[in-house]
Amino acid sequence: MADNTLAIVVLAAGQGTRMKSATPKLLHKLAGATVVSHVLATARELDAAHVVAVVRHERDRLVEVIEIDLPTAIIVDQDDVPGTGRAVELAVAALPANFVGDVLVVNGDVPLLDSETLGGLIAQHRAASAAASMLTTTLEDATGYGRVIRSSTGAVDRIVEHKDASADELAVREINAGIYVFSTTELRAQLPKLDQNNAQGEKYITDVIGLLRADGKSVEALEVTHTWKVEGINDRAQLAAAAAQLNAMIIRGWQLAGVTVIDPQSTWIDLQVQLSHDVEIRPGVQLLGATVVETGAVIGPDTTLLDTEVGAGATVKRTDATLSVIGAGASVGPFSYLRPGTYLEADGKIGTFVETKNARIGVGSKVPHLSYIGDTTIGEHSNIGAGTIVANYDGVNKYKTVVGSHVRTGSHNVFVAPVEIGDGAYSGAGTVIRKDVPAGALAINVAPQRNMDGWVKANRPGTAAAEAAEKSNS
Repeated sequence: MADNTLAIVVLAAGQGTRMKSATPKLLHKLAGATVVSHVLATARELDAAHVVAVVRHERDRLVEVIEIDLPTAIIVDQDDVPGTGRAVELAVAALPANFVGDVLVVNGDVPLLDSETLGGLIAQHRAASAAASMLTTTLEDATGYGRVIRSSTGAVDRIVEHKDASADELAVREINAGIYVFSTTELRAQLPKLDQNNAQGEKYITDVIGLLRADGKSVEALEVTHTWKVEGINDRAQLAAAAAQLNAMIIRGWQLAGVTVIDPQSTWIDLQVQLSHDVEIRPGVQLLGATVVETGAVIGPDTTLLDTEVGAGATVKRTDATLSVIGAGASVGPFSYLRPGTYLEADGKIGTFVETKNARIGVGSKVPHLSYIGDTTIGEHSNIGAGTIVANYDGVNKYKTVVGSHVRTGSHNVFVAPVEIGDGAYSGAGTVIRKDVPAGALAINVAPQRNMDGWVKANRPGTAAAEAAEKSNS
């Protein structure tokens, strides 16, 4: 059920200069989703009546993602007045005038904060009938973070930003996580009081806590023991750390669900990936996007699958595959490259140093090694000889090749598309097939072999080859 007394404000207006990136900070990815997408997913789980996203830098790119992830979100543009306080002020102004309840403020760069933690904060806030509640955590090194200053009774008194803190305040290790719940009524009363009289010349949302306490209002705090839950992403080192933390949790979840992951540290699995029980993942594997792996399949080592389906009992080793389907019991690799549109049906094989694209390879059919198969359909139980190349492109257009069932082609063939090889046909080694081969026929290029006796002795006298030939012929 939707919580009609909850609104969520997502702060997404920051520039993120420390990322040193052409990509906005909130659009960098971990586990296949952007940083802000993780935050929006958590907002969806809380099922608030309203979600407001405040944007500014690279706003169009951010809005495009936000509208896909959460189409009902209200988009608010931050003006030239800097600071989180101003962002919240604009967000609250965008809520319906008659909205009464609580406003949860979250940062768009805190991707690992879960709905369970936020739900606990909201529950504590409401149970205490507090004017505001906040998340805190304790760090060994609190450099750069706002400090939580408590009264002699242990109650939250105020928050001091690092740049504005005294020496005694800097010694405090409990920091503000930047996540708040406010009573809407109390928040609306305090926001107009914010000013920019601080080291950074910004309107701080943290100042609302001090203002509420000055008015005798209660402020609750919930300490988070797992600090990684509330750590923001400001640079690429922090992005990598968050990605590693999330990946470790994803892998553990799959292990507990019956998936064998031999080396978690070298394995990466995106959030969208779906794995069945008794899948085995060997070292050096990346499962990305919407990849699906069915029961009993073995993936790896050293394999990357993106948006790829793998059937039950299949094996895929040292392979790169994108937008491909690998059937049950099929075998792929090592050193195979499956490009988009590859369909390998049940019990088929794509072997060593084989590249495929827009290719459908039928049940039990094999392309064992050293081949390129593009824009091609192969029937059932056919075998394509080593070194076969499909010449599907004439420099302007691409053409289709069709190979029937129970076909046996020789090594080092070239299929010059468009061409069709009928059921049960054979081809000789080194054949260039330029025209259709009827069912059951043998295709060969007739070129009689000519042996020129004595050529080495006449043309390479004194070489090791000439000496070996003379010795053999004596």
